[in-house]
Amino acid sequence: MSFPTVTVRIRDALRYAQGRAENLGRTQQLELDPNLFIRIAPGGRRFLLFCLDGEPDHATARAIAGALGLKDPQYGWHQGATLRSLTVVEAGSEGDSGTNSPARPEADGEMS
Repeated sequence: MSFPTVTVRIRDALRYAQGRAENLGRTQQLELDPNLFIRIAPGGRRFLLFCLDGEPDHATARAIAGALGLKDPQYGWHQGATLRSLTVVEAGSEGDSGTNSPARPEADGEMS
């Protein structure tokens, strides 16, 4: 027996992961594309985007920040050991100290 296909809108998947990050206090990761991933930090007000090949673009980050309802998102870059990630943090959220590194991901790309 096969089950019917269910379509989930990406906006709904992002918001669900954001809610899990907020409620569980744990980073949530989603594959948005075979080459594009998002990690939503605990609290749900910070995230990073990374590609396995290349770099994510600002337009995608802006669209995701809008879908997640971030107010006054701040953008930056983080160079990890193997990947360069685009970081996004809501101004004034926990972990935002007003520096040039808004999300302060750890060396492996995990957001604290």
